[in-house]
This record gives sequence, structure tokens and C-alpha cells, in this order.
Amino acid sequence: MADPSDLLIDRTLVLLRHAKAVPPESMPQSPDFDRPLADRGRADASAAGRYLVAQGIEADLVLCSPSKRTRETWKQVADAGVTATDVWYDKRIYDASTEELLDVIHDAPPEARTVIVVGHAPGIPWLADELALDGTSPERVELTQKYPTSGLTVLHLTCRWLDLSADDADLVSYVVPRG
Repeated sequence: MADPSDLLIDRTLVLLRHAKAVPPESMPQSPDFDRPLADRGRADASAAGRYLVAQGIEADLVLCSPSKRTRETWKQVADAGVTATDVWYDKRIYDASTEELLDVIHDAPPEARTVIVVGHAPGIPWLADELALDGTSPERVELTQKYPTSGLTVLHLTCRWLDLSADDADLVSYVVPRG
């Protein structure tokens, strides 16, 4: 019998940039890591959650930066109805490059079918650009030009998480939900 980690199965990867945080100048004595969501950010994160629910997306694993704004973004998404079997808060996601984000995703269990990554710019936008095969669709062009807070990309892939690399995914959607 084949090892399940060797099977090429359909997988979904969601790349979510955190929602709008309070501006750094409003908290001059606090580190960037501790900035919370703004009111608009909470509304937008809830809208992102509602979008994912409408798409029927339930996560086997959420990989989330431990910063305050990313944790709060995930909480709003979950409160909107997105379920997750497991949530990992991984400090490697904070201020991560594309390669560092891929390293985090490579650690996802092989049996996970849907993984949501909640992170920051520029890593999340760069990774969406690097992974998506279709370079000509209007959504693909838009995600390369702007990827604002609460922007999310849904990707479909058939490779193992461990093998994920550039141009390995099909772009399902790119949206910027607003509350």
C-alpha cells in the first residue's frame, strides 16, 4: 500500500495578508509586532472569513504569524465561521521572505488537504505571485500590482506540501474582502 504522503491529492492553499492594523504612529512606544487591528481591520477580516465560508473552505491547518494583528485576523476569520482542525503560530512567518514562507508550508503534515497561511507583506504577496501558474488572468495581474490588507489568494495544487515550489499552483481566486 502506498504511503499517503506520496499520493498526489488535491490540496488548497489560502494566503491571507493580515487585516488593517492601527498605524505605527498611534503606538510609538510599542513594537510593530504588538500592533492590533483597527476597527476597519476587524470588519475586513470578518468579510474574509465570510468569503472563505461561502467558498466552502475549511482548514486542516492554519499557519499564522504570532504578531497581534495576524492572531486577531485569524480570530475574526474563525469567528465568521471558518473552521480549522489545528492552528500553529509560527514566528518564522513574521517578516518572512518567500523562501521562509515555503519552509513553513513544507512542514505541514502530508495528510492536510487545506492550509491557510496568515501573514504579512511583502512575503504573502510575493509568495502568491511566485506560486500561481496563470500569469495572464485579470486576477493574477491584479495580485501582482496590489495586495492590500485582507487580500487573499486561493490556490489549488496537486503536489505534496514538502515539494511545493514556484509555479506549482493554479490560481482559483484573488479577492480583497471588505467589511
